[in-house]
Amino acid sequence: MKNQCDLIVGIQWGDEGKGKIVDLMAQNYDVVCRYQGGHNAGHTIVVGDRTLALHLIPSGVLNPKAINIIGNGVVVSPEALIEEMEQFGSLKKRLFISDKAHMILEYHILVDQARERLRTKAIGTTGRGIGPTYGSKIERSGHRIGELRDTDKLAKSLINYFDTYKAIFEAMGVKTPNFDDMKAKLDGYAKALLPYIEDTTSLVWRSIDEQKRVLLEGAQGTLLDIDHGTYPFVTSSSTISAGACIGLGLSPKDIGNVTGIVKAYCTRVGNGPFPTEDFGSDGKLLGKNGHEFGTTTGRPRRCGWFDAVAVKYASRINGCDQLSLMKLDVLDGFDRVKICTAYEIDGKLVETLPQSLENVKPVYEVFDGWDGSRGVSKYEDLPENAKKYVNKIEEITGTRVGLISTGPDRDETIIL
Repeated sequence: MKNQCDLIVGIQWGDEGKGKIVDLMAQNYDVVCRYQGGHNAGHTIVVGDRTLALHLIPSGVLNPKAINIIGNGVVVSPEALIEEMEQFGSLKKRLFISDKAHMILEYHILVDQARERLRTKAIGTTGRGIGPTYGSKIERSGHRIGELRDTDKLAKSLINYFDTYKAIFEAMGVKTPNFDDMKAKLDGYAKALLPYIEDTTSLVWRSIDEQKRVLLEGAQGTLLDIDHGTYPFVTSSSTISAGACIGLGLSPKDIGNVTGIVKAYCTRVGNGPFPTEDFGSDGKLLGKNGHEFGTTTGRPRRCGWFDAVAVKYASRINGCDQLSLMKLDVLDGFDRVKICTAYEIDGKLVETLPQSLENVKPVYEVFDGWDGSRGVSKYEDLPENAKKYVNKIEEITGTRVGLISTGPDRDETIIL
């Protein structure tokens, strides 16, 4: 039987806790691959007394035996990647970057921030140049990281691009760079990154052929997918499981088990519709108990109740075999907890995700709360009301829960 790659994907608006699960699972894999997004995403991993924030490097970096791959679907800020690499010392033979991954350059960041300022209704972008870089890629004016092999040619191409669109850049307040300064900066990137640049598609194929265990991880969440998320309040890449094929050079037949990551409640960073957002004391308490601040931006996350309608949709579109339910312990101490089981739109009950989530009213099922789930590592030790809550999530979403996280540490996990 042909070897297949297992996949982990976020099921909500990101920040579901993928980092912990990838770190936990990566201990049993030979290769861990990131397939989309940029350094606008962040995974927080807690190992003992050490907390690491990863933005571009796959979470498998904490497994000394694992190879880590940044695929062609990722947009890479050389500066951000170099800074992130420094916290690990040498990663040679352990980290590989696709030569086809597009680079986020300084002007992408400046354009991103300028566009957000000029919008009448801000999207809530992180301002890190992600959208403009993917835009350059699609309009075929972008630059791949493999071009660092000839920095003189790359610098000339960039200066020519600035000259061509000088009027547009000046209107946005972006100045044309000096050639020598540009060349020096690119030389610095090349010196630091060239040893890690590789044809990663062939590398992943070889790993599969050699029967190595391969794990694929995405960034952000399904509801931020450029096609299938809450457009236009989305990211600029394919965050769903199918994006792994494009972002790494795999075929659909290469994908094996798919694990969807969900929080036991729901959060969102930035603007956009959020039907189950709680604006009262419960929402504030969820944020406080869950330490809900963005790993990348530090922005407080908007908090609300579990949206089973959205999770059911996301589970189906990703082909999830199981869900990992994160942060169940954050619900400890609530007298009542809620699950959104349907939407009300113009007086009609809707149980599927509509094209727009504007003017959607959530319909809730209310459950008795519990206490004492924090740190539990055996299912039988969970409070009975917590078990009922988990069972209801399985029932509505049609997807079994295979793992429950009851705290940030590796051992605060129930594996079913």
